[in-house]
Amino acid sequence: MGEAATKRFETPDETRDFEHGRVDVVRLAGSTAAQSTFGPGWRWSTDIKPVVGTDSCQAHHVGYCVSGSLHVVTDEGNEFDLGAGDVYEILPGHDAWVLGDATFSGLEFQSQTAEKFAAS
Repeated sequence: MGEAATKRFETPDETRDFEHGRVDVVRLAGSTAAQSTFGPGWRWSTDIKPVVGTDSCQAHHVGYCVSGSLHVVTDEGNEFDLGAGDVYEILPGHDAWVLGDATFSGLEFQSQTAEKFAAS
């Protein structure tokens, strides 16, 4: 009890590189956070699906969009866009892709997702 930690994404504990992007992971006193950077052309179903082997993203995301925008489609067919300044929660069962020519940058606060996203 009483532990605390501070870290910076510029010096992450782990970086996961993949086609069109990367995820920088920091492990804190009792949780994990991640910064996702997805370039134009990034799409979960083409860039991450081959790494994790599921039909759709099974991660539970709780995050904040710093810049850029994503289009999200759930397995049930619901669609929405998120952009800079949006706080979001996306339950398991979805695909997503970068909209336009701007790089997406997002912060992931759900520890389990930060720990496992895009990990083989």
